Amino acid sequence: MLAQVLSGASSEALVCRLGIRRRAAALLFGALGWGLLHPAQAPPPSIIGKNAPDLTIVTLDGRRVSVADFRGAPLVVNFWASWCVPCRQEAPALNAAAKKYAGRVQFLGVDIQDTDAAARAYQAEIQSPYPVGPTVEGTYRQWGVSAPPETFFVDPQGIVVSRYVGPLSEKVLEVYLSQLGP
Repeated sequence: MLAQVLSGASSEALVCRLGIRRRAAALLFGALGWGLLHPAQAPPPSIIGKNAPDLTIVTLDGRRVSVADFRGAPLVVNFWASWCVPCRQEAPALNAAAKKYAGRVQFLGVDIQDTDAAARAYQAEIQSPYPVGPTVEGTYRQWGVSAPPETFFVDPQGIVVSRYVGPLSEKVLEVYLSQLGP
């Protein structure tokens, strides 16, 4: 009280400050309690060394294409979105590799967290030379994808041999493709 008198603060201002502090403390404890009762989900287990999860897309021209359709050939599965800036950065490297390895390595582009119109506009610009589209069976979460771009490399037996998180450059893509032995 003496500090209040010396500082010239009114009793209304002091009550207001105490009310704000109490509300802030209540909010903080409430958030802490919620966080303790709702812990973050554990990341999905790694799929490296395991069979590639089932996944089917509908290409932007209406065809159904499944990961299983590529069994017997090395496969690159790229998860992308039209709003993803790093996806735009890696698109030229993926397109070049798909053309370079045509007939030896298959590519599949999986559009996630996107609208149909945005995906179509993006592909009109990027023009991926391999099947691309949203999933209709299976999910990106089964692959352990949290955000695009993420790319998986699957051997001819359907086993996921490696994963790359982030935008691929041509050099990095070549290193990962060498694991598939094309």
